[in-house]
Amino acid sequence: MPSALFVCVHNAGRSQMAAGFLRELSGGAVEVRSAGSAPADRINPVAVEAMLEKGIDIRAEQPKVLTTEAVQASDVVITMGCGDACPIFPGKRYEDWELEDPAGQGIEAVRPIRDEIERRVRTLLDELGVEAVA
Repeated sequence: MPSALFVCVHNAGRSQMAAGFLRELSGGAVEVRSAGSAPADRINPVAVEAMLEKGIDIRAEQPKVLTTEAVQASDVVITMGCGDACPIFPGKRYEDWELEDPAGQGIEAVRPIRDEIERRVRTLLDELGVEAVA
């Protein structure tokens, strides 16, 4: 089973939305992780609202600290604005998704970020050879 790790600074917005999309769209065919280099104490409520509009509930998720083990256990590591905080291991596939940070933004600003994340997750599924279930 392929595995992916999404990393952003606070693990409260972009990486949580990406993990939510990948979990939902892969139908469990991909092992999904997310983490942050400096995790927040809770998920961004506007990111939660934006995902609920798509029928994906990430309310139960909690920001998690990025660990070396999480990186080592993942086939694909996708960073979203965390710079050099992510450890690099030979043989891993790394991507950096340049996405605006939804922190402090209203729902109107977060929707296009959410939609771009969904588009990129669908592309990632294709690259992993996993058919999207929705």
